[in-house]
Amino acid sequence: MSAPATSDTLNKLLEQFSHSRQQMVDQLRRVIVGQTEVIEQMFAAIFTKGHCLLVGVPGLAKTLMVSSISQILDISFKRIQFTPDLMPSDITGTNVLDDSEHGRREFRFVHGPIFANIILADEINRTPPKTQAALLQAMQERQVTVGQTTYNLPEPFFVIATQNPIEQEGTYPLPEAQLDRFMFNIKVDYPSIDEEKRILSTTTKDEAPELTKVLSGKAIMTLQHLVRKVPVGDYVVDYVARLVRATRPKSAEAPSFVNQLIDWGAGPRAGQFLIMGAKAFAAMDGRFSVAIEDVKRVAVPVLRHRISCNFQAQAEGKTPDDIILDLLKHVKEPEVPKYKK
Repeated sequence: MSAPATSDTLNKLLEQFSHSRQQMVDQLRRVIVGQTEVIEQMFAAIFTKGHCLLVGVPGLAKTLMVSSISQILDISFKRIQFTPDLMPSDITGTNVLDDSEHGRREFRFVHGPIFANIILADEINRTPPKTQAALLQAMQERQVTVGQTTYNLPEPFFVIATQNPIEQEGTYPLPEAQLDRFMFNIKVDYPSIDEEKRILSTTTKDEAPELTKVLSGKAIMTLQHLVRKVPVGDYVVDYVARLVRATRPKSAEAPSFVNQLIDWGAGPRAGQFLIMGAKAFAAMDGRFSVAIEDVKRVAVPVLRHRISCNFQAQAEGKTPDDIILDLLKHVKEPEVPKYKK
């Protein structure tokens, strides 16, 4: 009798999860117009302990989206404006020399802005690689080392970075090792005509909607554990493995157009993020099973920054997104196993 009870409990938790997610969407809709896919992908990253890179031209409310999410979550939030003169210690913190109560001078660690639950790394490509690297350990290990001491970052912890794709002067492209730490590379596009009319109408009024807190830090961590419990069938794992391997030139699974257009493909971390993202989308929909469609929903934002197009792809006008969409058509879905009664 224990198995059905466990199943019922998990179903109830997923219903609550779906309800909480809808509450978050409703609150954001009071401030953000459109950008449905962007919001869903950001939620998926939050519920899987992932980090996001928002890429879009100025004026598309990237910063507003992140700050609004911080307002509906009852956790700490810090915004770091990346500039060319920003130093690593400006992010992580530093040791300062203080006079103690006993008359001795001692070093005291002053925490930097990285010690928060949500970090908005605004215009991350505007700072040199040395400072960008200060985020690497924090994003991967969720720790910061200053001198000989390692400090744990608070939980939950996730970084949401923004980047302007069109301005190249005075910017420093993110190294591939750091790009790979981001679960999603989310493209923030222009709004539709109807959405733009609503933006112009609502943002030019003397109104500032107040957002309500929906989830606490403890609740977010509970949902993160719930997402990890969502089972994944062997046929989904097989599909993810073949899809990731198909991005690698000279691999047995790679089609001819990948060999022609890509210099290097995605690593195993891409497969991990594909499965975790698919789990998050299934859980947010209130389902306790992952479908192939869930993998396809996250394929582009997970893979677009993990494949490198060569000169021939650029000459043909092919972008990473185009190649990923072609791969989704090329890689065949496995047959769902049927069990006999």
